[in-house]
Amino acid sequence: MIAHRGASRAARENTLEAFRKARALRADAVEFDVRRTADGALVVHHDPTISGIGPIVERSLAELRDAAPWVPTLEAAVEACDGMWLNIEVKNLPIDPDWDADEAVATRVAGMVAGDGLASRVVVSSFNPGALRAVREFDAAIATALLTVPSMDAVAAVEAAADAGHVASHPAAASLGGGRLAAAVDRGHQLEVAVVPWTVDDPDEIARLAAGGVAGIITNVPDVARRVLGSGNGHHQGH
Repeated sequence: MIAHRGASRAARENTLEAFRKARALRADAVEFDVRRTADGALVVHHDPTISGIGPIVERSLAELRDAAPWVPTLEAAVEACDGMWLNIEVKNLPIDPDWDADEAVATRVAGMVAGDGLASRVVVSSFNPGALRAVREFDAAIATALLTVPSMDAVAAVEAAADAGHVASHPAAASLGGGRLAAAVDRGHQLEVAVVPWTVDDPDEIARLAAGGVAGIITNVPDVARRVLGSGNGHHQGH
């Protein structure tokens, strides 16, 4: 049970409060998003801009702390998630104002994970294959996961993840309707790729996906998922 941006129904998403709340609600892991400031600090926020403030990449860390004190640094987020494993999503798309063609953010995330000895409890995910390639080039011991959009076939997503050496496929839950769930999970078993769909809050859908054999579920409501699935053991995908 992976708390999406922390326990984001119980607290403001991607904040230290949401991460601590996820632990209190017995999530196994926390997923959060990483971007960069004008002076290169790594911070946790989903969108590239903040309403009323503008693009994060145009503000220094000091300016961001003054304008949006709820936005944590990556280091603070990791510390708040102590005792859980982490799904760090690198946000980097050409349409965003903080587009990083050199994948410097992904490389720096990999450097922090390796330097702090966190590889045993971290998966780095991204919709951008280049970001994941940069992580793997820095340190192939860091587990990576390919995020895919609802329109991508779930079996194709598993195969793309396997081809690139990732431990997991994170398909949109909407791509796992009908027989695609069984097909994707079966292909994942064949290729040793964990299938971990996003973002699932409906109790019946959580139960359906779990019964279908997914390795994990990304959810805004870890307390609901815990009630549906019971105590569980919290295995780390791919390790």
